[in-house]
Amino acid sequence: MADPLSLTQVTHLTGSRTPGAGTASASPSGTAAGPKPAPESHEAKLRATATALEATFLQEMLKQAGLGKSRESFGGGIGEEQFSSFLVQEQATAMAKAGGIGLAESIFKSLNKGASDGQ
Repeated sequence: MADPLSLTQVTHLTGSRTPGAGTASASPSGTAAGPKPAPESHEAKLRATATALEATFLQEMLKQAGLGKSRESFGGGIGEEQFSSFLVQEQATAMAKAGGIGLAESIFKSLNKGASDGQ
């Protein structure tokens, strides 16, 4: 089963925010605690979301190919079984960040086109 999108990824897709999200905590003097992060461009958010979706797709493909399944000989036991999904997830993320199979670029173009058509 695919890992669900994180709240941040859904926020990037829908533009909605949860109550209280993104508000800086105020210090006793009434000023914001710490510097505010620079706002991320809409295009950068779309690209990050597209890359995350490609990573999820690649993760499922790697699982179906048998990557992360424990081997009968020289297996790592129960620990290997429990943590193999993390390994597959990180490998899929690394593949997507390195260019992947081009799916992220197609998703990005579609999202960007949809965003510009809606404006």
